[in-house]
Amino acid sequence: MPATAQIGVTGLAVMGRNLARNFARHGYTVAVHNRSWARTQSLVADHGADGTFVPSESMAEFVASLERPRKVVVMVKAGGPTDAVIAELVPLLEEGDIVIDAGNAHFPDTIRREAELKAHGLHFVGTGVSGGEEGALNGPSIMPGGSRESYTTLGPILEDISAKVDGVPCCAYVGPNGAGHFVKMVHNGIEYADMQLIAEAYDLLRQGLGASASEIGDIFAEWNSGDLESFLIEISADVLRHVDAETGQAFVDVVLDRAEQKGTGRWTVQNALDLGVPITGIAEATFARALSGSVPQREAARGALPAHAAAWDVQDRDAFVEDVRLALYASKVVAYSQGFDQIAAASAEYDWDIDRGAMARIWRGGCIIRARFLNRITEAYERDANLPLLLADEYFTGAVGNGVAAWRRVVAAAAQNGVPTPAFSSSLAYYDGVRADRLPAALVQAQRDFFGAHTYHRVDRDGTFHTEWTGDRSETAQ
Repeated sequence: MPATAQIGVTGLAVMGRNLARNFARHGYTVAVHNRSWARTQSLVADHGADGTFVPSESMAEFVASLERPRKVVVMVKAGGPTDAVIAELVPLLEEGDIVIDAGNAHFPDTIRREAELKAHGLHFVGTGVSGGEEGALNGPSIMPGGSRESYTTLGPILEDISAKVDGVPCCAYVGPNGAGHFVKMVHNGIEYADMQLIAEAYDLLRQGLGASASEIGDIFAEWNSGDLESFLIEISADVLRHVDAETGQAFVDVVLDRAEQKGTGRWTVQNALDLGVPITGIAEATFARALSGSVPQREAARGALPAHAAAWDVQDRDAFVEDVRLALYASKVVAYSQGFDQIAAASAEYDWDIDRGAMARIWRGGCIIRARFLNRITEAYERDANLPLLLADEYFTGAVGNGVAAWRRVVAAAAQNGVPTPAFSSSLAYYDGVRADRLPAALVQAQRDFFGAHTYHRVDRDGTFHTEWTGDRSETAQ
C-alpha cells in the first residue's frame, strides 16, 4: 500500500470517528483503523464525503499507509487497552514517528509511556482533547504534551482542527511527557466543580423560591448573557427547560439523582493531596458525586436525621436570584483559581514550565469549561505570568469582592434551611482562609509537637523548635 495518509486514527468509537472526520474535513488524507473492520468500513461508507480516508483492516497495513514521519492518533479506552495498542504499534514504527494518545489517560501512565517510546526513538504525545463528540468533530480544545520537536511536526495539524476564538487556535504546546494529560485532568476537575456549583445554584433557586425547572432555565438563560456566559450555563438552561415526553414532567425531575464519574475528578483530588494544593471546591464537587451514589447511607438517613431547619421564606425574589448569581460567579472563580494553582505546583514539581495564560487561552473555545471569563484569566496571566493567586489579580479581586456579601447570605441561608451547598460553602471557606491574617493552624502545629515532637516555627525568630511537653516544658532549638 502506498504511504499517502498524512495522519492516522486507530480506535473509531465516537471520539475517534469524529476526530478522523475533523482531520478529513480540513483537507488531510486520514488513515483509519479499528479492531473491528466493520466499524472502519462504516466510517468510510457513512462519511466518505468529509474527505479522503484510507481504510486498513490490519495494523501493519494501517502503518504502511502513513507518510513519514508517521503520526498515529490512538483513541481507545485508557489503561490496558491503550498499552495493548501501543505494544502492537511500536514494532511497526521507525525512528522519529509520533504516537498521539488522545484519550483521558492518567498522566503518570503518559510519563511512563513517553519514556518507553523514547527508548525506541519514537515520540509519544499525551494529548488532552476536550469538547466531547461535538468538539472532536467541529473543533475541540487540544492540550498536547511530549517533546517540542514532535510539536513542530504535529502542532500545525492540531491547531488547524482545533476550535478558534477570535482567529486564535484553542491548541498550544503544554510541556514535556505527561504535561498535556495533566492539564486535561485539571480541566476535568474544574469541570466537576463548575457543574456542581451550577447544580447547587439550581437547587437554591428551587428550594428558596419554589421555582419550576423551566423558570430556573429561564433564569440561567438570562445569566448566560452576562459574566456567567459559558457552555455549561447554556446547556443547563436547555436541560431545565426540557420536558420528558413520556411523563410530561420536567426532564430533570425524572432523572435519578445519582451522578456518576469516570475518574478524572478523583485523579485531580488525589494529585492535589500529593502536591499539597488546596483544591477544596473541586474536592467537594467530587465528593458530592460520591455522596449522591451512597445509596444505603442516604436511605438510612432519609427521614431519620433531624434537620431543625427553618421554613425558607424568601421575601425579595429578584434580590435572592441576584445573590445566587453573584455567589455562583465568585465560587466559579475560586474553582478556576485553585485549578491554576495546581497546574503551577505540578509544573514546578515535574519541571514542565507550563504557561498558565496559554492554558486559559486554549480553554476559551471547544472545551466543556469554555466561558467568557477565561478571557479575563488570560489577561491576568498576561499582566503577571507568575501570578501567585488568580484571586489576587486586580480584576478578580474586584469582581469577587463585589459578590462576597451576597455569597455569605446565600451560604448562611442554605445552612439555616438545610440545603446542602458543599461547593459554594467550601469555596467561601477557602476564600476566607486564603485572605486571613492568621489561621488556627498555629494550634494544630502545637498539637503535633505535643503528641509527636514534630517541632514548630515561631513568629518572632528563625529556626525550628520543640517544647518538652511531658517534662519541664522548656523549649529547645532543633
